[in-house]
Amino acid sequence: MNRIDRLFGMLTLLQSKKFVPAEKLADKFNISIRTVYRDIKALGEQGIPVGFEPYKGYHIMQGYFLPPVAFTEEEANALLLMESIVYAFTDKSIQAHYTEALNKVKSVLRHSQKENLAYLDQHIKMQVPACINNDYEYLSLLQLAISAKNIIAFDYKKSGGETSSRKAEPIGLVFYAFSWHLIAWCHARRDYRDFKVSRILHVQNTGIPFSKQDHMDMNDYIKMLPVNY
Repeated sequence: MNRIDRLFGMLTLLQSKKFVPAEKLADKFNISIRTVYRDIKALGEQGIPVGFEPYKGYHIMQGYFLPPVAFTEEEANALLLMESIVYAFTDKSIQAHYTEALNKVKSVLRHSQKENLAYLDQHIKMQVPACINNDYEYLSLLQLAISAKNIIAFDYKKSGGETSSRKAEPIGLVFYAFSWHLIAWCHARRDYRDFKVSRILHVQNTGIPFSKQDHMDMNDYIKMLPVNY
């Protein structure tokens, strides 16, 4: 990899992460720490505001954004293939956001790439199991509540048909048994519960921060699920 490609790769990686340690940059691009320092200096000389925080690493200063200038045909094809998977295994909210993101990618493709992508789109088919139910639109809201650590309020329909109102602190989403499941600390039960997302009837992000500060790690919770991860 020549230096220009490496610098562009570094910039892309820095834009995709909150912090990137020098050691990770060295491993990623197979260079020495000293070369990392020189490359970071070169980015700064080109007007790119790279900051550094001790014990965390390098980061792009807030407010700076470099739009993508090019995608390879293979990268665009990979994103197109993922669209089929998104529509098969996520809900309406994620589908809408993915389509908007993919359209932004398509807007920067060359004309020949757009033609090839349109042709390929007609030649990718996916058979989805009938048991998958994604006729809802909560995943995007749940993602925001998880990342913001906000309490959610929702109505939930149990397998027996009865409905109850809940408040909970969502810690993660997991897909198993052909369904998305919300893992959350239920205020009523004072314990973690596994809520099947397709049984949620209404959900609201209250904007209220979690009341419990020491939640279980999702990696520990999924060890208790009846499936292997």
